[in-house]
Formats: sequence, structure tokens, C-alpha cells
Amino acid sequence: MHEALLWSPEDGRVRCRLCPHACLIADGHEGYCGVRRNVAGKLFALTYGRVSSIAADPIEKKPVFHYFPGTSVLSLGSVGCSMRCGHCQNWTISRAGPEDEAGLHDLPPDLVVDMARKYRCPGVAFTYNEPVIWAEYVLDVAAACREAGLYTVMVTNGYITAEGLDLIGEVIDVWRVDVKGLDDEQYRRLCKVPSAKPVFDMAERAKGKWQMHVEVVTNVVPGINDDVPTLRGIAEWMCRRLGPDTPWHVTRFFPYLDFSDVPATPIETLRRAREIGHEAGLHFVYLGNVGEPGGEDTVCPSCGAVAVARSGYVITERRTRDGACTRCGTGLSIVE
Repeated sequence: MHEALLWSPEDGRVRCRLCPHACLIADGHEGYCGVRRNVAGKLFALTYGRVSSIAADPIEKKPVFHYFPGTSVLSLGSVGCSMRCGHCQNWTISRAGPEDEAGLHDLPPDLVVDMARKYRCPGVAFTYNEPVIWAEYVLDVAAACREAGLYTVMVTNGYITAEGLDLIGEVIDVWRVDVKGLDDEQYRRLCKVPSAKPVFDMAERAKGKWQMHVEVVTNVVPGINDDVPTLRGIAEWMCRRLGPDTPWHVTRFFPYLDFSDVPATPIETLRRAREIGHEAGLHFVYLGNVGEPGGEDTVCPSCGAVAVARSGYVITERRTRDGACTRCGTGLSIVE
């Protein structure tokens, strides 16, 4: 166990200040995430350095399209989550706990940099389960990465307090955040949390206060968040608060887990979402989880040239220089 950060004693219990659940935890018990325990009046992070999943992935798999495209990123995950999404694709680890010893392996922070270099990964991503609840380990690994010149990516549901974000803000380069809906009711239905506001507020803080590169993913679920007002609201918020160059990945939902009776997202719905994004002023809207020709290409908003052509996670053609379109020189908000 590793003593946690961001907690306070309160009425014989401890108050966790990392995420908006603000769990008040009795001695011998864990918070909502299942990985932060009160032990004799102190809060401990039970999964510090405990890794369930590790891979050298294309950065495009996160998905992140505008930050060192075409590179590999060492991707790490543990167990537990701050949400209970009914359609979670990684539920076997997000709903697991630190007692599942057979699936966990020790990986000290100093070895992460060595491993990234060994597998020629210029970056490290915290992903697979929710990395916010792994904050102490994320902080130490990301600091080592910063010193070694490696970039860092949080693949997150964005459910974090301002204090929590500020803890890791100096050492995180990319905030790849899921925006699962527009309002509280959608968040309650999809992922069992009471409010959408922290996700929006902290995405803005990541961009504004910490100058992180932000990309947004919305998994479009029929009957829940696929209506035009919702999609338009997300796109307009992105354009207004994060900027029109912020990439928006609208991805296809497939029947799964608690939502196994919900049909897959029609392709036409994703196409309409892309149109809505463009109408709202977003320059880069991508279609994910579907083999739509051109759906993942980066198209220059000025001249219409395909600046980056993609097939799955592979870049098949590239016409950029210093993050700009080589045809007309327009900046594409690509870090390379």
C-alpha cells in the first residue's frame, strides 16, 4: 500500500478529495472506486504500481489523432473506476479490485521509462481503467516521463476535482476525455454518477490552466445521447470553451453488458453527428468504431486537402509539416 494524497480526517473517518464522489470512508473500508482504503485513520492507495494491463499501442488507438500521430505509446492500466458505465468495454478490470492478485503485477515508476525506451515509445498513456483513481502512481510515473522527455496521456472519464487535476497538471500533456452526454440525467443513466458538470469543468481547466492538448470522445448510444440537441450541445460547448480545433471522436456503440438490448448506433447517426459538429464550428470530427471511408482522415478546414489519411490505427498518407497542411499552410492543431 502507498499512502494517498488529497484526503482529510473527518469525524473519525477520512474524506477523499480526489474525485467528485468525495467519499467519506470508515476505517477498514474503501471509497466508491474500490482502490482507496482507510487504514487506521489514514487513506491508502491500494493499487500504486499494480498493473493489470500493458501494451505498446498506436497513439491513434486511444484515440488521439493530433498529438504525435503515428507514434507508439506505452499504455498502462490497473483496476477500479470512479464510474459504473453500463456499456464499459473493459469491465473485467474496471469492476475488479486490488484483491484480484492474479491479474496484477508490480511495475515501479522508474521501470516505466526504461520499458518505454525499450519498445521505442516516445510517450506513456494511462488508460484501460480510470487513471484518475491511480493519481499517486500517475504523478510519479509522469514526472519521470517528463524528466526523460517522454509525453504523457490521460485516457479518462474526466471525473476529477480541481485539486486532483492540479496535482497532476504539470506533468500531463494530453487530456483525452470521454464526454458521455450533455446533462445529469444522461450521466446517471450511462455511468451512475450524479452530475456531468465536473467533466466539462475539468476539461476546460486542463486546456485553460494547464495548456494540455485535449481531445474528446462521445460514444453515441441510441435512445440516450444520440438526439440532435445533445450532440449539438456537446459540439457547441467544445467550440466555445475548448476551441474549434479540438478533435471530436464520435464513436459507434455496440450492444454490451448492461445495455445488451440496445441496438448498435446506425451509421447515419454518426454521419449526422459529424455534420452537427461541423455546423457548430468544429474543424475536426472523426467517426470511430466503424469502417467509414474517410471517417478518420484529417481534412484541412481551409483547402479541403486530406492532410492525414488513416485506415484503422495506421496512417496511410501524410501531408503535414510542423502541424500544418503542406498544401496551403493552415495550422491543423497537430503536435508533431
